[in-house]
Amino acid sequence: MQNRTYGQLYRLITSLIGTGGDLASAELIQLRDFINRRFQQAFDESPVWQRYLVPSEERDIVAVNLKISGASGDSGAGYDSSLLNQDYTLLGKGDGGGAEVLDSLIYSGSINNAIVYNDGSKWVIDGGATAAVQGNGKYQVSTSSPPEYIESDTEKKTRVIDVSTWTPSATTMGSITVTGKQTIQYEQTGKTTIGEFNRIHRKQSFRNESSIEYDFFVDFDGANILNIVNSVDKTAFVTYKKEFTVDTDTPSYSSTKAFPSEFFNFTAHAVYADFLRVQNRQQEAIAEEGVAQTYLALELEKIDLRSNNNTVNKRFSTYVNRQSR
Repeated sequence: MQNRTYGQLYRLITSLIGTGGDLASAELIQLRDFINRRFQQAFDESPVWQRYLVPSEERDIVAVNLKISGASGDSGAGYDSSLLNQDYTLLGKGDGGGAEVLDSLIYSGSINNAIVYNDGSKWVIDGGATAAVQGNGKYQVSTSSPPEYIESDTEKKTRVIDVSTWTPSATTMGSITVTGKQTIQYEQTGKTTIGEFNRIHRKQSFRNESSIEYDFFVDFDGANILNIVNSVDKTAFVTYKKEFTVDTDTPSYSSTKAFPSEFFNFTAHAVYADFLRVQNRQQEAIAEEGVAQTYLALELEKIDLRSNNNTVNKRFSTYVNRQSR
């Protein structure tokens, strides 16, 4: 993949404007904002731009939202355990300076301050615990005594939704059930941030052997897998589009920062059309917009031609697209 530079882009646009590369700093900032807007427009036109597509990358499956039910009775410390029956959201990761283990997931109740956390040896559900955010953005858990429920599986689980046996602090308390959504988050340590989910497979995909593909829906937390084949699966393989990043650098004609060559001509002519509109030269702006769209259409056609020969993006197999031409 080829790159141009932002400096070349600034010079081409100002040449189209007719200033000969002599814009004031405030105008250059306006130019940068127009470039960001048009760059993102081109970026959003296709989910499979080659530069931004990541095929079949292994990602962790986590339980983002939990639901606890079945809790009842007094814990022996004067706490009504039925208050634990609520939805829990992922609060963040453990700081390691409190009762929690470093980088473990911490969940907080949506109605009261009950906390679900991992102390390094087991999962704990504590109605009297609190979690305080630290300067690093992580959380420290302060506990009450005793917690209402603790994990008692012989083989301790990495994810709270995989725990099969919860031991209450008092024999009069009810048996609980913990359920949750199976979610792949947008961000994962050591991985590129996901901008758009395309496909999710159980195993490594686009190889000689077949792999089960999951249905999913996307919300604020990430991609939520439907009808997961095996609840003990810890990872899945995601084909995704990288996140779009806005340029915030100080505009400069000598900038050597890379700009994708496939978007270069579209962005230059589209931004020029924006400047024409600012000057109320509407007819000229419409004509220049047509030039820009032609450049973008040519790049999208290249993607369409590649899509007829691969299966990274979903396609229908018909007589027409299988025949020799």
